[in-house]
Amino acid sequence: MNITRLPTPAPPAVPRAPEPYHTAHTPLIIDNGSSSFRWGFASSPAPQSGPNVIAKYKERRTNKPLLLFGDGVDLDSGAKAQSRNPWEGDVLLNFDALENALDYAFVNLGIDTPSIDHPVLMTERLASPLHSRSLTSELMFELYSVPSLAYCVDGVMSFYQNNKPVPKDPFTSDGLVISFNTASTSVIPVLNGKGIMSHAKRIPWGCSQASDYLLKLVQLKYSNFSTRVTTPQSSWMLHNFCEFATDYTAVLRTLKDPLKMRAAERIVQFPFVLPVYEEKTEEELNRLAEKRKEQGKKLQELAAKTRVEKLVQKENDLRDLIELRESRNEFSKREWTIKLQEEGFDDEAGFDETIKKLENDLKKARKKEAEGEDNMEEPSFPLVDVPDADLDEEGLKEKRKQRLMKAGFEARVRAKREKEREKAEKEEEERKEEEERDMDLEGWSRKMRQEQENLINKIKERARRKAALGDRKSAAAQARMKSIANLANDDRLPKKKRKGGAEDMFGADDADWAIYRKINTAAPSSDEEEDLNQLAIVESKLLAHDPTFTLKETHASITSQRSALISAFRPIYEEGDIEGNARIHLNVERWRVCEAWFSPSMAGIDSAGLGEVSQNVLSRFPDSEKSRLVKNVFLTGTPSQLPGLVPRLLATLRPNLPTEMPIEVIQARDPTLDAWKGMASFALTEDFARVGVTRQEYEEQGGERVRKWWGGNWNGGFIL
Repeated sequence: MNITRLPTPAPPAVPRAPEPYHTAHTPLIIDNGSSSFRWGFASSPAPQSGPNVIAKYKERRTNKPLLLFGDGVDLDSGAKAQSRNPWEGDVLLNFDALENALDYAFVNLGIDTPSIDHPVLMTERLASPLHSRSLTSELMFELYSVPSLAYCVDGVMSFYQNNKPVPKDPFTSDGLVISFNTASTSVIPVLNGKGIMSHAKRIPWGCSQASDYLLKLVQLKYSNFSTRVTTPQSSWMLHNFCEFATDYTAVLRTLKDPLKMRAAERIVQFPFVLPVYEEKTEEELNRLAEKRKEQGKKLQELAAKTRVEKLVQKENDLRDLIELRESRNEFSKREWTIKLQEEGFDDEAGFDETIKKLENDLKKARKKEAEGEDNMEEPSFPLVDVPDADLDEEGLKEKRKQRLMKAGFEARVRAKREKEREKAEKEEEERKEEEERDMDLEGWSRKMRQEQENLINKIKERARRKAALGDRKSAAAQARMKSIANLANDDRLPKKKRKGGAEDMFGADDADWAIYRKINTAAPSSDEEEDLNQLAIVESKLLAHDPTFTLKETHASITSQRSALISAFRPIYEEGDIEGNARIHLNVERWRVCEAWFSPSMAGIDSAGLGEVSQNVLSRFPDSEKSRLVKNVFLTGTPSQLPGLVPRLLATLRPNLPTEMPIEVIQARDPTLDAWKGMASFALTEDFARVGVTRQEYEEQGGERVRKWWGGNWNGGFIL
């Protein structure tokens, strides 16, 4: 089995020492992502980073308030519960948290001056709301007094990093940028080194939604899992086990084979604790086994005695009812109705049904009693005919015992005769069936197949009814609740007993307890057992005499195929297997979660998929420009590293392009850090000084204003 153990959480990384002094006006690069916050000077080779989350926490021992950022939030469960993120989905809203994150970043960079005397290049989302930009600008200019501030879109800057021109040359690359972010996915066309933001599109599905979707699928599949599965764990499973399918439907068809599903699954082993058992000596084990054996023997004797008593009682009841039925002609119709009501029956149909039921019950009971008792010697019961007056107390006890034993013996004799009669009838039926088979094999086969189909339908209907009981709005569940309500009603006595003021005798008759089998969904059904036995007999006859009937057509084979698929989808371990019950099997979910990028509706998102949005963007350009875009379909963002994305995009875009138009899908060299590195590279060019908003321009025109340039948003007013 392909088992991977869940990694243990690593301790928070020790913060890097403050960087050495950088000259004034060295640009600061801030990648303000939904999940990760990256910062550093443009001259640094790599950024510093941490989870974009903060928590205000009071230390318990010293009672001092603390402000935790990034990995430090995970140090205490109380701090983790109070953590906050600057982002709400894909919108920047919590500016208190952003201020705390910026404070941490500037302190970590060793900036100890009252103001930040460095120009800043900062990321913002595609089509970011003007309100978010305005408050961010206010924070940077009013609180930190930065000399200038520029905004850019991270996906375009990652594209710039991977297609950088030679120094001094302008940026003129073409391509279709597909940026996979935490809470969204953007498609941005770039022509002549300029992002065409008016044609850009964004879908509301990102890595965080995919992780939540996987978490919900796992929770639905393992509703009683022994360990709570968390969002970070589902994110880890997403990045390590999920992948894109070139043809999702074909993958599902392949996984219909249980063996292929087993081969494709990935097993995640969660932590578990083995229980501590007290070891017993061999002498103690033997003593316990002997004690259980004695208790079982006593229970068997008690059950046999109770069974015989009930059998005798039923025989007496049946005899009395038959005698009553034989006296039917002695009463008029009205008198007969009154007589039935006095005996506790509503009408004659109920009377006949009771007789029929007693006969069937006695038949089954006698059949069980007769099993294994072919040689029965008649015992003697000398005290049965002795008058009670001639016996002392011990003799009376022995007489009652012999009377009970005699009744049981007579019941077994009757059961044996019934068994012999049934055996003769069965032999006669088999003889007639053999004659029918010899005369018309095809007709006999049709008859047997029809009987098999009827029995299978009965079994399926019973299973459907049991499943329907799980839905409280179904007719079966409502009928069950009605039965429970009737049981709760005190007015359950028959009319005769109600008039006489008799007490409730519910349970005196074994038939009374059938109501509990009706309302108990887990109760075994004797009818189901009989149907299965009859079905096995019919199928064995067909296998023996019908050459066209194969093992694949039997109910057991059909059920085992379905059960094998379900077992492969979610294997069930034994109750005592602690290690096995702490495992999660990922099979269909590995491709289903990633498919939501191309079909968000399957996850409940009312949006077009990535393939449809990409085609919509390309359709806005003539073929000459479209060919320039599809020659460089650029993928960036951490989720772009999931396996299978490149062939899936090729399979999605290729059918909608002319056959002579070449297409190439390219992944970023470093999908996680290329956006920051591209920003740092651009900030060191001469063009950077022309894209930022100065403090004077901010004071004159407000925080919503930005300069119109190739890497920024075009939504709102511009400074020309």
